[in-house]
Amino acid sequence: MNYQIAMDLHTHTLVSGHAYNTMLEMAQAAADKGLKLLGITEHAPAMPGSCGLFYFQNLKIVPRERFGVELLLGAEVNIMDYDGTVDLEPRELAKLDLAIASLHSPCIPHGTKEENTRALLRVMENPYVNIIGHPDDARYPVDYRALVEGAKERHKVLELNNHSLSPLSYRQGARENDLRMLELCKEYQTPILVNSDAHVDQAVGELSNGLSLLAEADFPEELVLNRSREAVLPYLTKYQNRG
Repeated sequence: MNYQIAMDLHTHTLVSGHAYNTMLEMAQAAADKGLKLLGITEHAPAMPGSCGLFYFQNLKIVPRERFGVELLLGAEVNIMDYDGTVDLEPRELAKLDLAIASLHSPCIPHGTKEENTRALLRVMENPYVNIIGHPDDARYPVDYRALVEGAKERHKVLELNNHSLSPLSYRQGARENDLRMLELCKEYQTPILVNSDAHVDQAVGELSNGLSLLAEADFPEELVLNRSREAVLPYLTKYQNRG
């Protein structure tokens, strides 16, 4: 299949603490790849070494266009417990263009399948969370049918994370878990986003692992929201207010 890619909505700059390029360098890389939208989603404060609360509060001053690329500035929030609590308050999340919610080892223990599934379903109840990040790590087993049903019901987007599928990734079992998730997304007609999770400029827009898996799964093009701004906009509830 020929999947149209207009965006990469999960990337990090050096202020996340373990990434290596500036916002301008990431935007230039997106322009060089021909992307129309770039999401810069820094790790929220509970991630060791990441930026503090004032960083997110001050994003309002940053222009939302660089090198012809529209910028969506937000956070990858950390799920802190199995009730879906995250490390930015609603009043702070409301100021961001988008929010990805993820399970990360420094912030929450590897739970049981029931605990992890509950955490992801509960975080979907947060009106400011748009995307569930890399729900593919076998160290965090998940009930994928419940996950896909929950995303469909709560109007959230599940991420196919390109980095998870890389040999360099520390996550485990991603390929098998992603194929299972894609199978269920086809069944329930639940859309997905393919994102790079780039921590360096060369990785911006690098989605080849995810796109290969989509082709292998014969995943419908119309369920891949990367194709256009118009496709993804209804899932970015805060950002869409900007038009």
